[in-house]
This record gives sequence, structure tokens and C-alpha cells, in this order.
Amino acid sequence: MPLLVNGARVDLARPTGDMIRAHPHLEEKAKLLRSQPAQVVEPKGLLYVQQREFAVTTPKDGSVSILGSDDATTCHIVVLRHTGSGATCLTHCDGSDTEAEVSLIMSSVKAFSNTTGCGRLEVHLVGGFNDDRQLSQKLTNQLLRAFDLQPDDVHLVTFCVTELNDREEQDIHFPIIYGIAVNVKTAEIFPATFPEKGPDEDLRSAHVLTGAPLTNIYDAKTEQLCIGPYFWGPFPHVDFWLEQDDAQILQNLSTSPLAEPPHFVSHIRSTLTFLKEHPFPSRSLFPDRKPRVYKKNEEGLWEQVCSDKI
Repeated sequence: MPLLVNGARVDLARPTGDMIRAHPHLEEKAKLLRSQPAQVVEPKGLLYVQQREFAVTTPKDGSVSILGSDDATTCHIVVLRHTGSGATCLTHCDGSDTEAEVSLIMSSVKAFSNTTGCGRLEVHLVGGFNDDRQLSQKLTNQLLRAFDLQPDDVHLVTFCVTELNDREEQDIHFPIIYGIAVNVKTAEIFPATFPEKGPDEDLRSAHVLTGAPLTNIYDAKTEQLCIGPYFWGPFPHVDFWLEQDDAQILQNLSTSPLAEPPHFVSHIRSTLTFLKEHPFPSRSLFPDRKPRVYKKNEEGLWEQVCSDKI
């Protein structure tokens, strides 16, 4: 039950360039996506997904209408959707455990879909560029292989990754699209940026920096965003890293230092500061071992729910 393009199985033994040439409509669709200016997505109705997080919901969701993520350089953003149920999952993959992550998002979408009925599973891959270490190409190949191994047919609809998402400026390569959003109601996918990336942006980033696996952050049945409980020990050499200048942080804590967005270093500093302030989150953040739960209020913004009301 393989990965399909136009009903034909993708030949993963051949380079991805061959696949693009064999299916020119994929290149045309990538070109169209790249040509769109990034839309600024405001917080109302948005569920922002960080690296190594995923969220799944359906068009029936009364709280969330947009799933989105950005700041992807070598990372890829994956949207998996069932056309029958409209169940939609968005995740931000960095290659840490791609096969397990794809299985996880597949099962999360199938849980909301009758895959034996009408509709099909469609996948959209966006992100990466022609980076010097070829990390983007490696992740592209991992994702294609992982979807090809699934027991269900998966149809590759959007393929705007690595060489199809690359631009060059003075011999330096950059991604064209750093972030995308998907409208859960209409299935539209578009380049996007997000002024608000919360709630708990530093906490969630700290979870990733300490080696977290891919984590589901949303319960579509209750329409609640659930963060944690997360546990880690003191971050190694946190004082050392906080003493370094911007160039050192960029060079050592990025997979692609020349292509990062301008706020990368300030984001890393903020996360490291958070890790220094909370060396034992079991004491300071999750003493009751319960998640931090948020629900959209009447203005469409996340508001924390008291744990005794959960």
C-alpha cells in the first residue's frame, strides 16, 4: 500500500529529481506555492505547532480553523489530510525519528476517519533547501520512504521541498518558504508567518531542546491544547551557552547557520534562559503531574483552564 502520485507508485530507488521530472505537475504546484507571498496569520482560530509537535483536528472544530508552523530551514512541515472526513494533521519534522513520527500522524488522522469509506489520504510536504550538509535531502528521502511503508495508500499532492524550495543569493542557499498554514475547513495550504507562537512558547521549545520525541499537543474532542507534563534534568552547560555571543550560538546550535530567520538567536537565548530558570520542571512547572491546559475564549484566543475544571 504505497506512496502514490497520480495513482502510480513512487519509485524511491531513483533520485527525487527523477520523480519531479516524471511528474511535472508536482513542480508546477510547488512553483505556484512558492510564488505566493507569506500571509500573516493572527492568533484568532490558530493552533501553532512547534518543532517536534503535531496537532490533528477536523472541520467540525469550533475553536481551531488554522493549523500552522514556521521557522523551518532544514526541517519539513508535513500536512496529512483525509479527503472524506477532512481530518487534518500538521507536524514539523526535523529527522529525529521520521519513521515513528509518520506512523504516529497516520494513526492520528485515521482515528478521525473511516478509511474504508469515501475519501483518501493526501500528504503535502513543504520545507528544506539545498543546504551544505544535505540534511534537507536526507529528511525528504526519509519522509518519502516512511510514507511508502504505511499499510494505507497515501497520495503525494504537494512536494515543495529541498531543491524545489531553494533560492540562491551570492552563492548562499536559503529556503523560499519557511512556514505554512492549512485551513482545516477549506483544505487550503499557503505560505505563512505567525506573530504569536504561544501559549507556553519557551516551555515547548525547552521540551524540544532537551530531546523530546514528537508530541501531540491537541485534543480535538475537547478542543483543548494540552502542554506537558514535561520533565528534564538541568541542561548541560547552560551558563556557558548563555555567555556566548550571537555568532557562536548561531554556528553551534543551528543546522543551517546562514539560512536562519533573524530571530533565531533571540529565540534560543530565551529557551536557554527558561531552562536555567527551570532545571527541574517536575518541581517548578508540573508539581501535580498534570498538563497545562488551554481553551479558546470568545475572542478566539488561548486561555488557560484551571486544572480543577479539566
